[in-house]
Amino acid sequence: MLSWDDEVKPTPAQPQPGLQPAAQPRSAAQQDVALDPSLMAKPAQTVNATQRMDAADKRVINGQTDVNQLVPFKYKWAWDKYLAGCANHWMPQEINMQRDIELWKNPNGLTEDERRIVKRNLGFFVTADSLAANNIVLGTYRHITAPECRQYLLRQAFEEAIHTHAYQYIVESLGLDEGEIFNAYNEIGSIRDKDQFLIPFIDVLTDPEFKTGTLESDQTLLRSLIVFACLMEGLFFYVGFAQILALGRQNKMMGAAEQYQYILRDESMHCNFGIDLINTIKLENPHLWTPQFKDEIKSLFLRAVELEYRYAEDTMPRGVLGLNAPMFKGYLRFIANRRAQQIGLEPMFEQEENPFPWMSEMIDLKKERNFFETRVIEYQTGGALSWE
Repeated sequence: MLSWDDEVKPTPAQPQPGLQPAAQPRSAAQQDVALDPSLMAKPAQTVNATQRMDAADKRVINGQTDVNQLVPFKYKWAWDKYLAGCANHWMPQEINMQRDIELWKNPNGLTEDERRIVKRNLGFFVTADSLAANNIVLGTYRHITAPECRQYLLRQAFEEAIHTHAYQYIVESLGLDEGEIFNAYNEIGSIRDKDQFLIPFIDVLTDPEFKTGTLESDQTLLRSLIVFACLMEGLFFYVGFAQILALGRQNKMMGAAEQYQYILRDESMHCNFGIDLINTIKLENPHLWTPQFKDEIKSLFLRAVELEYRYAEDTMPRGVLGLNAPMFKGYLRFIANRRAQQIGLEPMFEQEENPFPWMSEMIDLKKERNFFETRVIEYQTGGALSWE
């Protein structure tokens, strides 16, 4: 986790004397800024080509150090998460789907309620991870000026692509109607409402005219980061994860459940990285964390819990797999309280217990072998897992 004392010691960047820009060719950093003004929202300072970068001058947003110079590190927590993501690489086609295919094709293999869960899940996730990837590549990345954080975002974007690949692989393996699944975000109300909640927070960052550097724009960026780390990846995914992993716990759809487990572990890292990013921005820019801004964030949390609970009701109109929609009300409130506390907000709901402790076991699983043990090769390619 982020260590404020060791890794983040904000020091105001000092202007450096140097040559007039016209007298020297542009550096790579200056070219980057010329292509994307948001990378240098503050007045440009002349760079002394002989002056080595000081890590203390780095900033997560509105930084004026060279975004192409990875070291010296200031945000080593971001680099460590990048290395952890690389160590835990996996690909969907490594997982045998034959048992899932046989079960799906068997008229008596799954109940209609179980089939509804699978199709609704795929209908949401095939679009959700594409939204997440677009948000990173077209929005968040260009506004982050810490190269260590950018490095992780590149890895995260690739993982989102793997996740979309995984859902497509499940759809193709089961022979599902691709038009039905991939259009669910337009045609299924509970899915459409969640996506419509998220899209404005993508659009504002991907707008070519948007740039950071003012109180309003910096809060806009911070708000979007909170929505994606805490509410999308940290809340909107959890009903679906619990449902498919519950199938796997009953020896059903084991291949799909295995892929969901790997995705859950990736998303847990994404969420943790996002929270560290948010807290570092707060630390470096305390003026953004106003009472009014906190009230806005709380309202977004409450809306997200409401939307995800509606999704639970839609996907589970009746009890199935030992689960029912009301159980998820407490679970979502439990998660929302945890996410709020992680970014420095007070819990919004009375003390809630986790009705699915086995979900925490799957997220925090530290052994290298996969929980469902249907995959021949190991999930991890190197190093010990650490999700702290």
